[in-house]
Amino acid sequence: MKRLINRQPSSVTRAFLGILPLVLALLVYQWGSTVRKAENPQDKLLPGFVEIHDAMERMALTPSKRTGELLMWEDTKSSLKRLVSGVAIAAAIGLTVGLLTGAIPLFGASLTPVITVISLIPPMALLPILFIVFGIGEVSKVVLIVIGVAPFLIRDLYQRTCELPREQLVKSMTLGANSGQIIFRVLLPQILPRLFASVRLSLGAAWLFLIASEAVASTDGLGYRIFLVRRYMSMDVILPYVAWITLLAFLIDCLLQQGSKRLFPWYHAAK
Repeated sequence: MKRLINRQPSSVTRAFLGILPLVLALLVYQWGSTVRKAENPQDKLLPGFVEIHDAMERMALTPSKRTGELLMWEDTKSSLKRLVSGVAIAAAIGLTVGLLTGAIPLFGASLTPVITVISLIPPMALLPILFIVFGIGEVSKVVLIVIGVAPFLIRDLYQRTCELPREQLVKSMTLGANSGQIIFRVLLPQILPRLFASVRLSLGAAWLFLIASEAVASTDGLGYRIFLVRRYMSMDVILPYVAWITLLAFLIDCLLQQGSKRLFPWYHAAK
């Protein structure tokens, strides 16, 4: 008898098992909504799927009477612009500082303690300071994402650089490579795929900082819209917005994963 721990699902079974929890969650939600509506037809906590559809049609397909814009798509565009800018800057900082501190001991001895201290500061505690220094415009929101994500990327890539086999460096120096050649031709190609993995792990935190900054001070964005309509208990807007944010995060994660596989097939083949 084949042990359960050794049984591998087929592709069809894997897809079914992946979809099953989502279907069950929707069924449980529909049951809860039906029960609450039976007790109080005006209940707003668990709106029905018809109400959610009507709200999304109003937000995504009907131009705003005030601005003439499709609010959901404008919010999405604004949020994605801030998210991509913040994560890209954080990734550039994380790659540069993490690689240099891991490759050059003098840099590591100087910067590692400072980076450790910075990584322990709760980024949300800095939000009022960022608004005072940079104002309530786009810069403060992007900076919050950078401050929240960059220290994690730096520390992770520093550790990854230190874990690379020392024998590679010895062989490179034996062949006459200088420090720059070792960094750019030996270490950097091996760290780049790890950068993609680190960015994927930090996306959840990046979304958190984005939504928080938009909720506090913004005039558009997904986080702004959620916190704007909460005062009216508009769960028919809040719930699909949360689902939309989750879907966007999932798609970005898949895009990074596929991009890494295409750019660094040797790395994933080894895994």
